Amino acid sequence: MHEPTLEAVLVEDEQAVRMATAQTLELGGFKVHACASAEQALPWLQPSFGGVIVTDVRLPGRSGLELLAQAVTTDPDLPVIVVTGHGDVSMAVEAMRAGAYDFIEKPFAAERLVETVRRAQEKRRLIMENQRLKAAWALHPDVPALIGQSQASERIRTLIRSIGPTSADILINGQTGTGKEVVARQLHAASGRKGPFVAINCGALPETVFESEIFGHEAGAFTGAQKRRIGKLEYANGGTVFLDEIETMPLALQVKLLRVLQERRLERLGGNDAIQIDCRIVAASKADLLQLSAQGAFREDLYYRIGVVSIDLPRLAERREDIPLLLSHFAQGAAIRYQRPMPQWSSADLAQWQARDWPGNVRELRNFADRLVLGVVETSAGLLDAHTHSATDSLPQRVDAYERMLIADALAANDGNVAATADRLGLPKKTLYDKLKKYQLPAGRAVE
Repeated sequence: MHEPTLEAVLVEDEQAVRMATAQTLELGGFKVHACASAEQALPWLQPSFGGVIVTDVRLPGRSGLELLAQAVTTDPDLPVIVVTGHGDVSMAVEAMRAGAYDFIEKPFAAERLVETVRRAQEKRRLIMENQRLKAAWALHPDVPALIGQSQASERIRTLIRSIGPTSADILINGQTGTGKEVVARQLHAASGRKGPFVAINCGALPETVFESEIFGHEAGAFTGAQKRRIGKLEYANGGTVFLDEIETMPLALQVKLLRVLQERRLERLGGNDAIQIDCRIVAASKADLLQLSAQGAFREDLYYRIGVVSIDLPRLAERREDIPLLLSHFAQGAAIRYQRPMPQWSSADLAQWQARDWPGNVRELRNFADRLVLGVVETSAGLLDAHTHSATDSLPQRVDAYERMLIADALAANDGNVAATADRLGLPKKTLYDKLKKYQLPAGRAVE
């Protein structure tokens, strides 16, 4: 996987300061476009620019605030960080009111600059990623990235289309690797919410920083808290917060989260002001939360609050008919990533792989596809590599042939009854009729 691009436009008229600041950002991993005036920065003020604008306020010609105003007009989601003079509080306040992402006061530490720009870059990345998700959803509303045509896959798609546009908080239940974050992202894309999708792995956060990370903190709230920090719930205003592995959340934090979800207000750590939030909560768990609550390991009232709607994701072994399409999808992606030709396999290989338990579920299958493309998987034709194929047919042809065989066998087992065959295969009747036409199979009896 490629590392995400870090890109910043720096606007500073003093050459020495411009060079030093650009070098700081470059050392922080950013590709920097250094400009001596606001006019030079104008080409980057467009929705397709995936980076961040850092501008001094006082510039020859257009000021930094004028540049900010144009950025907000062109693309209000483009993060602009304004650099103000020491003690120029009124200018900083004006910038924030005008839509600046943040401000930095001169003189500033290099770490402070890089941290701020990195946070802005992450926000920009999330926004653009969600824009792509929404665009894909708009273009293909019936074919989301959830791969598969099993009854279980169709059921999840139906739920996403049904509850996605609502404001209900949702609990996703599923084992590791079943695609909980994929479903959460699609729920966000279907919601039409304008704010970002913010993913938080509750199991990866040390308890000592959990409260600050989720709820934010005020300057001086604890040792080392030199400035106010906006927490994830507040940062996701207008968007969706995905709380993965919520079963690992400390009980003390569960109490506070419950109150926030009930009131839709929070207090930053060390603060007294109630801050209204507007974010949808999508939680995910690989454990039975109701059982944990009975054991005193999870709050029952929080379970019922986040579980207004529940989505249960099946294990891959419970939707084996999706494996050919999933494997094809992952293998094609891996071939592009590794710049290797597509491998091929026999029907016997595919049948053997479909019979596996796949304890790591879809994630394990994706890793398997990577190994397959890299040529380290044993098949009936021997050890596959990028230049040794088990057949001359293309992968899509192999997948089609296998799907045709499954449908023909199911038709025969159901005496040509299309409705019964559709039930057996977990397909809508219309989808099955389309496939019968595609593969030129006799329709048989359409008994209801």
